[in-house]
This record gives sequence, C-alpha cells and structure tokens, in this order.
Amino acid sequence: MKEEDADWLIYHLITQKSEITAGELADESGLDAAAVAASLDRLDHYLLIDRTGGKNRVLSVGESLVKCQAKYDNELPYVIENGVIKARKN
Repeated sequence: MKEEDADWLIYHLITQKSEITAGELADESGLDAAAVAASLDRLDHYLLIDRTGGKNRVLSVGESLVKCQAKYDNELPYVIENGVIKARKN
C-alpha cells in the first residue's frame, strides 16, 4: 500500500472515534504496527492529528491553523508545547 493510501485510511479511522490508540488503528486497518506508526508520524507532521498520552485524535481546522501559525511564525509572542501555551523565549 502506498504511504498516501495508508495515511488516508488511518486518518479516516481516527475521524470515526474521539480518540484511538495506535494498536487499535493497526487492528482496524489491517496494517502492521510499523506502517501505522509511520502514518501517524506523517499525519502529526502535517498538523492533521494530535498525539497525546498514547491516544490519537483529529485536529479541527482551527486547531490545525493555530498549531501551524505557532510552529512557523517566529514573531508570535507565544509557543505551544505539549498542548500548553507558553511565552516565547527570545
């Protein structure tokens, strides 16, 4: 299976639940644990999901935009680290 097909499958499985573990995604998708982990890494990198405490959930459009701005706009006075908003250190 191509990476983008795996990502599409994993993303849509996550949308069906409020939160889901990587193991549950492997069971439901039929993909092996390594393929699921790689897909979750890509989805997280592209700011489409949140991974906290072993659970994965889809980010809303607003959450994704805020995370994107916080990650790439170095002039913002704050950063978001592990879900916590902190003053940016200069």
